[in-house]
Amino acid sequence: MVSGTTKVVGVIGNPVEHSLSPVMFNAAFEAKKLDYVYVPFKVEKKDLSNAIKGAKAFGISGLNITIPHKQNVIKYLDKFDIMANLIGAVNTIDFSSGKSKGYNTDCVGAVQAIKEVSTVKNKNVVIIGAGGAARAIAFQLAIEGTNNIIIINRTAKKAKSLIYDIKTLLSSDFKNNSKLDDIKIDFSHINLEFDYGSLDKLPKTLANADILIDTSPVGMHPNINDKPLATADMMHSNLIVNDIVYNPIETSLIKEAKKANATPVTGIKMLLYQGAENFKIWTGKEAPLDVMEKSLLNFIQ
Repeated sequence: MVSGTTKVVGVIGNPVEHSLSPVMFNAAFEAKKLDYVYVPFKVEKKDLSNAIKGAKAFGISGLNITIPHKQNVIKYLDKFDIMANLIGAVNTIDFSSGKSKGYNTDCVGAVQAIKEVSTVKNKNVVIIGAGGAARAIAFQLAIEGTNNIIIINRTAKKAKSLIYDIKTLLSSDFKNNSKLDDIKIDFSHINLEFDYGSLDKLPKTLANADILIDTSPVGMHPNINDKPLATADMMHSNLIVNDIVYNPIETSLIKEAKKANATPVTGIKMLLYQGAENFKIWTGKEAPLDVMEKSLLNFIQ
């Protein structure tokens, strides 16, 4: 029951009506008997600055940030961690210190989902897409010791641009950035090879890949019958196939992976693990993963 002591967290974006986060987090708070409530807030682009100021003024404990605010919100924050800075996007804010601190947990969520079935260290990874999600995941893979990343995009130019950006930032010195919190990442061990290409290069790259991560929206509800960019004839049985789309749970790509006897990793896992990171940031406690996953599956199915 909401009371005068209830801590409020939520999500801001536009739209937010479709968000599964209230279902997942409120189930987690109830399971842990924590006096928190999670609510969605629709915020227009023009109101973003006021929304952050208002959240701090109202004593809101934390926020998730979703489309279209993940990049723009950075300029309104007091500080942020190094991953948010590298990626150039924030999906989580913590206000507990009296200041607004930004994080990016999307990157952790995606890679942790894959680590349920395999290590990512010294692996060859193909990423489809060159947008914000691909950027976040590529940085996390680099830090965790992935051997080789090939970014495949409809336009190879955008993939090449993303690789250049990542290489430049991984070799940069962030110590002069006053908004950064503790710098705990050692870039010196990163020995990563990059390549890129357009979609016609996909069959050849998948032949030698260990992991495929599709960050494109192909197959997302309501377009569930769209043909995936990677099909079963391009895959092999030792391939791990991750689709970050979580609605439907079994996307057209995941169906193709099963046809090829590859190992599927659904998008619901990324949502789950990034949510678990958020939970820990806001409450200081480990998230009840089983409860969160069950709440998501029950809601979608």
